[in-house]
Amino acid sequence: MSEDLHALQRRLAEFAAARDWQQYHTPKNLAAALSVEAAELVEIFQWLTPEESAKVMSDPRAAGRVEDEVADVLAYLLQFCEALGIDALAALAAKIERNESRFPAVRRARPDRPREGEE
Repeated sequence: MSEDLHALQRRLAEFAAARDWQQYHTPKNLAAALSVEAAELVEIFQWLTPEESAKVMSDPRAAGRVEDEVADVLAYLLQFCEALGIDALAALAAKIERNESRFPAVRRARPDRPREGEE
């Protein structure tokens, strides 16, 4: 895992320890908190059109809300990984490799030729 993520995990652990919150940071509680924060991120986009959602960061107030929720999601995810001893970046790299095998890239047809089976 990158040193930056490790440093953030340490800061989060120190923050929780200084407030005696580790007792609440069980995998179950952290997974639930992660779900809640992800839902709060979804809520920002709930009634936006696809076009509006693509431009959400151009509104400083909305951008701040999105960044706060992204930070909350990442914080809980890092704390969850810390609680279970998961290297988040290694887990992601392994998942990408499995997905590359499961879902091979689609060969693009040239515009002047139909793809196989589309004649």
